[in-house]
Amino acid sequence: MPNLTKILAGVLIAVAVLLGLLAWTVSRRPAPAVATPAAQASFPVVVATRPLQAGKPITVDELRVQSLPINPNGAFTDPGQLAGRVPNADIVADAPVLETQLSSGLAERIQPGERALAVRVDEGNAVGNRLRPGNFVDVFFTLKRDGNISNGAEIDQTQARLLMSKVRVLAFGNATVGGDSSNDPNGMVRTAVLAVPVADVDRLTLAESAGRLIFALRNPQDAEVVDQSVLPVYPGVLKTAAHAGAAEPLQDSTRAAAGIALDTLSGSANAGAAGAAAKLPPLPRMPMPPTPVRVVRNTNNATSGIEVIRGGRAETVAW
Repeated sequence: MPNLTKILAGVLIAVAVLLGLLAWTVSRRPAPAVATPAAQASFPVVVATRPLQAGKPITVDELRVQSLPINPNGAFTDPGQLAGRVPNADIVADAPVLETQLSSGLAERIQPGERALAVRVDEGNAVGNRLRPGNFVDVFFTLKRDGNISNGAEIDQTQARLLMSKVRVLAFGNATVGGDSSNDPNGMVRTAVLAVPVADVDRLTLAESAGRLIFALRNPQDAEVVDQSVLPVYPGVLKTAAHAGAAEPLQDSTRAAAGIALDTLSGSANAGAAGAAAKLPPLPRMPMPPTPVRVVRNTNNATSGIEVIRGGRAETVAW
């Protein structure tokens, strides 16, 4: 019995030691961190401070940077990146301004007062297909006489002239300014897109349809251009109405609406006017005075009659 008590006491002592070791081990562990909610991510995004109208350039004061929980694809972080950009559709206030909502491509490369115009090209008229977007060219054109003015032709002579100078190339084939410019020089390029002043679109399209265009590559630092002030003013196909500011020149769009005719572009209109003056009907011939007739009495008693002299011819009329 005493031995059993001793054994039980030893077991209790061992258990107590183990519990003590366990308590010491647990006390050495760090206290568990108190769970806190994760901080929400935010992104700086440019939004509109007021409604933005489609087709109207954006100003910096219409934008602000705001932190949003999402970062939309195509968003901007700096309002300066959007200055002057034009929305394709209306943008409501407080909405992010995205790249897909803005006009892009060639439309952003055209200056005010210009139009992008595609013209046909081939290896023979486009510097051997070596034009590139961003180049400047002089546009020449040729016209071949077809018949003559009297037979209804619109030009009186075959001619080649400089039509427009220092025209900017926006695209050549699939290559565009600021985009892919890896056209193969030996490839088949069919069109080039030019930045043309709106007042000159009529001349370019008419020259292309009635003749042949030739593009001459030029150095961009060459500032020489055609002096239109020394050339005659092209009269429009349509007559413009008188207006209050008649002394002021017409707007380019109005001049383009008035149009241009082929005989005017070629200069045959002036030649035709001169030819018409030369072909005026002849003046009526004045009637010639009648030939004087002199009557001489025949004094010959044997034959009665009257001698009539007309011009240098004499005859005797029986009396």
